[in-house]
Amino acid sequence: MRTHVHLTTQDLTKGYEAGPVVDGISLKISAGQRLGVIGENGRGKTTLLRLLAGDLVPDQGTVTRHGSLSLVQQEMPFHDSETVGDLLSEALRESRQALSELDSAAEPFDERRYAHALAHAEAIEAWDAERRAEIALKALDADHPKSKQLKELSVGQRYRVRLACLLAERADVLLLDEPTNHLDEHALNFLTERLRQHHGVVVLVSHDRTLLDDVCTQLLDLDPTPDGEVHLHGGGYQAFKEAKRAERRRWEQRFAQEEAEHDELAEKVERAQSRLKDAWRPPKGTFKHQRTTRAANKMRNVARRLEELDDQRVDAPPPPLGFAPPNLTADGDLLHATPLEVPGRLNLAEPISLSAGEKLLIAGPNGAGKSTLLNVLAGRIKPADGTVHHAGKVALLAQESTFENEAATARQLCSRVEELGLLRGKDLARPVSRLSTGQRRRLELAVLLSSGPHVLLLDEPTNHLSIALVDELTEALRQTQAAVAVATHDRQMRTDFGSWRCVTLHRLMKVL
Repeated sequence: MRTHVHLTTQDLTKGYEAGPVVDGISLKISAGQRLGVIGENGRGKTTLLRLLAGDLVPDQGTVTRHGSLSLVQQEMPFHDSETVGDLLSEALRESRQALSELDSAAEPFDERRYAHALAHAEAIEAWDAERRAEIALKALDADHPKSKQLKELSVGQRYRVRLACLLAERADVLLLDEPTNHLDEHALNFLTERLRQHHGVVVLVSHDRTLLDDVCTQLLDLDPTPDGEVHLHGGGYQAFKEAKRAERRRWEQRFAQEEAEHDELAEKVERAQSRLKDAWRPPKGTFKHQRTTRAANKMRNVARRLEELDDQRVDAPPPPLGFAPPNLTADGDLLHATPLEVPGRLNLAEPISLSAGEKLLIAGPNGAGKSTLLNVLAGRIKPADGTVHHAGKVALLAQESTFENEAATARQLCSRVEELGLLRGKDLARPVSRLSTGQRRRLELAVLLSSGPHVLLLDEPTNHLSIALVDELTEALRQTQAAVAVATHDRQMRTDFGSWRCVTLHRLMKVL
């Protein structure tokens, strides 16, 4: 049992040049709890995970960890010489050392040392570690030869190897940043079940609404609130979404009421001050002293109420980033592809055509060639067999892409990024290298849409985006007059696009 495992923060704060991104967070997560961290891109979700892992030093506050810990980040750093076997050896190191210590204590037999080694081996289930790793690698489609160098794998392949290793480690505290980005349906189901069975602590950042509903016992919302505090929510993502809408309505209503009361009181004080300044006196006669006193007292009472209101007023609810998709116009037949083949990567047996307003969903497991197909349709890869004809402007949002000039600012790279509601404020003037992964993804989307394409080809478009933007993008893709082809493993998006025409690719047989 891992009842001793917990993760505690007290007044945790971390900021950068633009101000705090994690601001005064205090929480305790105990064994058996699975916390989902949600919020807009740039709200500090990844920063929070790195603080919890000890990968970043907080400006203020503390983190207390009880139990072993593993972190899987969105982007996995590696050395050119590292192999799959190196990652696996590191993941299994503690289990192998525990079994070695047990053998060492058995001969010559040392009862005290043996009992301690046995308890440790049992606690981390050391005997089962190799089997766990094998199962996880196969389930996540990451069972590459141990000698395979990581630099020879794609971003998604490297990520799946690291995730499989983490699951094999059986660390007490699992920290995962967007763990579903590179997983197909089978792998998603495997991850979901493993996380639900985990006896320690799980903290995950995810845009996957289905995962949040299926796995998390609580959600931590990092978006602004009326009291300026972060809040924990129970009941799953759908329940949170309704509660968040109701909270926003109440916040807007309270702010409007307080604004109206403030304006009314300020006007009363101004009128009273004006009368006194003009040497106003009550009419001659009896009780004039009382009337003068009452006038001054009334002004003081109103001014006091105004001060009290100012002290207690809620801040104005910040306008949320609202995606404002451009009006993409198109007409007629826009794209036609004959059956296509890229040796070892793609074998499309049927033709594909897209006209204005037509929508296509591309399905299939990892390795079936979905990304290759989109790259061929976009003209980035030339097929060995088959042809692709364009009758309009085609734009591709690749699954993983980089900016050639990371020193350029968001505004320099796309003048319409603010107009599209994808970035705003100080983020517009920041170099790309200093934007979060999600903010860079937003900028990529802005650049793509600003080009005025007639055909949108989107490869895992929900990767790294906030849930709110995923919802807005889903609706925009439904409504646009451009032709659209989407490859996605996002279960909610696939459900939302269930009425679209679908092309299903199958994994090519490996040649031994």
